[in-house]
Amino acid sequence: MDVVLLSRLQFTFTAIFHYFFVPLTLGLAVLIAYMEFKYWRSGEKTYDKMARFWTRLFLINFAVGVASGITMEFQFGTNWAQYSRFVGDIFGAPLAAEGVFAFFLESTFIGLLVFGRDKISRGMRFFAAIMVAVGTNLSAFWIIAANSWQQTPAGYALEGNRAVLTSFSEAVFNPSTLPRFIHTLEGAYITAAFFVIGISAYYLLKNKNVEIARGSLKIGIVFGLIFAVLQLFSGHMHAKQVAFTQPAKLAAYEAHWETSERASMVLFALPDPAAEKNRLEIAVPGMLSFLIHNDSSKAVQGLKDFSREERPPVALNFFSFRIMVAIGLAMIMVMTYTGYELYRGTVYDNRRLLTLLLYLIPLPYLANSFGWIVAEVGRQPWIVYGILSTAEAVSNISVTEVLISLTLFVVVYAFLAFLMVYLMVKEVKRFDEDIVLGPEKEKLILPGKEVAV
Repeated sequence: MDVVLLSRLQFTFTAIFHYFFVPLTLGLAVLIAYMEFKYWRSGEKTYDKMARFWTRLFLINFAVGVASGITMEFQFGTNWAQYSRFVGDIFGAPLAAEGVFAFFLESTFIGLLVFGRDKISRGMRFFAAIMVAVGTNLSAFWIIAANSWQQTPAGYALEGNRAVLTSFSEAVFNPSTLPRFIHTLEGAYITAAFFVIGISAYYLLKNKNVEIARGSLKIGIVFGLIFAVLQLFSGHMHAKQVAFTQPAKLAAYEAHWETSERASMVLFALPDPAAEKNRLEIAVPGMLSFLIHNDSSKAVQGLKDFSREERPPVALNFFSFRIMVAIGLAMIMVMTYTGYELYRGTVYDNRRLLTLLLYLIPLPYLANSFGWIVAEVGRQPWIVYGILSTAEAVSNISVTEVLISLTLFVVVYAFLAFLMVYLMVKEVKRFDEDIVLGPEKEKLILPGKEVAV
């Protein structure tokens, strides 16, 4: 192992771990805002209980996500010093905007929503929830814009060994920013929907907190179904963008070796990079050309058009891409059937389906992880596509130093993962109305005693 490989492994580990928390934060913030809206408009206590409960889980996830994100960013200085020097002028603007316009916004209103909710009006609570949702999603936009610049750099000029910003708008709204942002947000919303659905299903199976569980389940199903279907279209839009701006990446996704008309979409194969061909290939003729060009006769560029040194790892991209797509299609089918059961009014009593929904909570997390693998591994061997190679971007450090830091990251992140799961499970299991309602719970006066209702 060398420094480049170890540094890539370390960043992969920390980035995937951090991204386990980001989608739930993005999606749950939107769902909580909707619940607060319903409470503001209707005054029904059920929506108040729902908003309070999910806000507590949101806070746990948000806190661990922030902690893991901070440690991840340290690596830009420790392991990727040459990269930091190269992109410093470009990344400074969007990352500063993320801190000033997004992180401060969400942090301030999270504090108001969590610690001040019983001291402000329902309307102000709804406004605070909206600001949290806006802040978290705006934060995601700036981070994705910075990352997208690595995929499709724009609005810059090279001065020596540095990229210098020439157009802020072109750099931020580079060709891949919006497709990736939309696709990422939809994945986050699906993650939150499955999380809410799964926890709600758990309560219904246990016959606990049924009122809140039924309401949350309905909201989660509608939310999840909408964005599971939309994800299919945004994924297609993003793939077409990749085909035109990063053709080597798309060719690796499809294990497409020869530039050809009527290019086939490979359903399954065993890619053989050494022989530059696929074994045991099952493909649909002309389908890849049609999906990219809306014309099955158009040519699609193959991997052989690029030198071996400029090709992404084929097998990892090929299989990761198919796992991501397969999970996405499975989630559409699950959400469609669950939506049908909701329409019939039988979902609340379908114990087999509720059990399945509980155990499917990890499904969108896996899809998100494989999605980021194909996005980042597909960019290799470039850390900034076509401009700066990954090998040129690494710091002047030793293998031993990277091994020590990687070991420390594994230990620290394992503790954070345990802490997050422990706190989430504890919060779900101990949930009751006294905890959720707090000082706002109403009291029913009976002869000789008071009973909270």
